[in-house]
Formats: sequence, structure tokens, C-alpha cells
Amino acid sequence: MLVTSSRELKGLNRRFRGKNKPTDVLSFPAIPGLMRGFAGDVAISAEIAARNARRLGHTAAEEIEILTLHAVLHLAGYDHEQDNGEMARKEAHLRKSLRLPVGLIERREEPDRGKVLTGKSKGSPNGARSRRPAAKPTGSGSRATRASR
Repeated sequence: MLVTSSRELKGLNRRFRGKNKPTDVLSFPAIPGLMRGFAGDVAISAEIAARNARRLGHTAAEEIEILTLHAVLHLAGYDHEQDNGEMARKEAHLRKSLRLPVGLIERREEPDRGKVLTGKSKGSPNGARSRRPAAKPTGSGSRATRASR
């Protein structure tokens, strides 16, 4: 797990997703067969996490925990832009169990929770089955590909 600057996340986002802007969190799934038991890597912008925490009224540490949970669910194969709410339900359940404040998906679905500083829009469910590898990285906390490394 890498907690770093927005500048670094912008570079990673540009390199692996073709988006020339910073983002709050990226997840990079492990290369299949490379290392047994390794789910992948997570990169988080400390600056965006701190700003969002202030805006939403919780600590930066809590925000990093929220972002980590979101990224780990992506590494486990969930995709909130295609799973018709399955990842949102799982994230909400785990977040409540861990006593964490409102999660990323809920922020996008409930406009009165306050706008976060990632510039993302929520995806529209299309009825696709969840936990299958995404054809391409999507959204905040997305699974970025390592193919261009």
C-alpha cells in the first residue's frame, strides 16, 4: 500500500488509466500466477484523503481506512460500476462492522453527504454480474492495469 501525494496519483492515473488528473485511490490487481496469496497494490492520495476527511467531518486516518476498504473490495473483484449494487452492499456492511464513516459509493449515491474532491461520477448499473475482471479500469478506486508497466 502506498500513501503518497496527489502528484504521484495523477502520474499513476495518467499512466495506467489514461486520465491526466489526480484521484483519491487506485488499486492494481496482482498479475495472475505471479505470487500466490497476493491480491495486489493500493495507492492513496494523502492530500485528497485529508481534504475529503475535513469536508466530511472525520479524521484523515478514517478516510484512508475507507479508501483502503474500497480498494481491497476492487482487488477482490467487485466493481460498483457494473455489479448492480453488490459492492455497495458489501462495502456498507464491512464499513459498519469496522465502525467507519460513510463510504465512497454511498457518497456518490447520496448527494446530501457532501461532494468529495475526486471529480468522479457514479456509474450506471447495467445488470452485469459482479466480481468478474473489468475490461478496463473505471471510476474512483478502480482496478488499474499493469500491462503498461
